[in-house]
Amino acid sequence: MDTMRDRFAPVVSRLLDEDPRLAVVLAEIGLDGFRDAMHRHPDRVINVGIREQLLVGAAAGLALTGLRPVVHTFASFLVERPFEQVKLDLGHQDTGAVLVSAAASFDWPAGGFTHMAPGDVALLDTLDGWTVHVPGHPDEAETLLRHAVAAGDDKVYVRLSVQSNRQGRPVDGQRFVTVREGRSGVVVAVGPLLDAVLAATEGLDVTVLYATTVRPFDAAGLRRATEAAGTDIVLVEPYLAGTSAAAAGEALSDVPHRVLGLGVGRRELRRYGTIEEHVAAHGLDAAGLRERIGGFLGAGRVPAGGRGPVSVGG
Repeated sequence: MDTMRDRFAPVVSRLLDEDPRLAVVLAEIGLDGFRDAMHRHPDRVINVGIREQLLVGAAAGLALTGLRPVVHTFASFLVERPFEQVKLDLGHQDTGAVLVSAAASFDWPAGGFTHMAPGDVALLDTLDGWTVHVPGHPDEAETLLRHAVAAGDDKVYVRLSVQSNRQGRPVDGQRFVTVREGRSGVVVAVGPLLDAVLAATEGLDVTVLYATTVRPFDAAGLRRATEAAGTDIVLVEPYLAGTSAAAAGEALSDVPHRVLGLGVGRRELRRYGTIEEHVAAHGLDAAGLRERIGGFLGAGRVPAGGRGPVSVGG
C-alpha cells in the first residue's frame, strides 16, 4: 500500500493544474515529487532551500497576494523550528495557508530527536483559528488534502504519517465517525491509531469514535456518544498525550466526567530503534492500550445520565 505522503505530491500537482490560485512552497524536502509540476508552473512551485523560517514567511507573502499556498516539510521543521513565523506571518497577519507535514511523531527514528515532533498539535493549540487534520489512511489523506486546499483562506494543518490503518473510512473534514457502540465509556481514536484501539477494545462494551479532524474538536459528537456510553472518556492520540484533554473537558464542562489522555509520552527515548518499538514504548500498541483503557474504564465509571467524581488526567 502506498503511504499518505506518496499521495501528497500527485494530488497537489493535479490541484495546481486545476486551480491557478494554488501555490506550493518547499524547503528541499519533497522537491522530487514536484519536479514535473515545477516545469509546468515555475511561478507557483517555489523551493526556498533549507530555510524553514523563510518557508513560512514566503508562504505568508504569497497569501497576501491572493494565492493559496501549500507548505511542506517534516513536522519538526514546519511547526516547531519556524513557530514564530507561523505565529506572526500567518496568525498575526491573518493570512491563510495549508501546512502539510511528514515524519509525524517518530516516523523516522534514525533521524533522531531533531526529526521528531510529538508536540506539534499541542503547539498549534496555542494559536487561534487552526484546523487540524490527522488522517489515518492514504485515502483519507487525499480527501482531507482536498478539503484543506478548498478551505478558502483558512489556516489548516494536515499531519501525514507513514503509520496507517488497514482501511480508509469516509471522512468529511469535520465530524468524528462512530465505529463501535457500547455503554461503558467512550474511546476517541485519532488517525492512524484506530486499528490498535479496535484491537485493544475488542470485547469491551465501549463506544469507539474515530477522529481525523481534531481541530475544531467535535464537541457535539462526543456529547452524543456519552448519552448512551457515559462520561468516562479515553483519548488515544498519535502525538503528545493529553493534547485534546482540555477540548474534551470543555465539551463536557456541565456534567461530571473523567478523561484519560493516552499518546506519546514526554520522556525522550534516546535509543531510537524502530517505529514499532516507539509505539510499544509509549504504550500505543494494542496490548499497552488494552491494559490502560481497561484499567481506567473498569474503575470509577460515570454511567450515562449518572453522577460521579470529576477528574482529568491519567
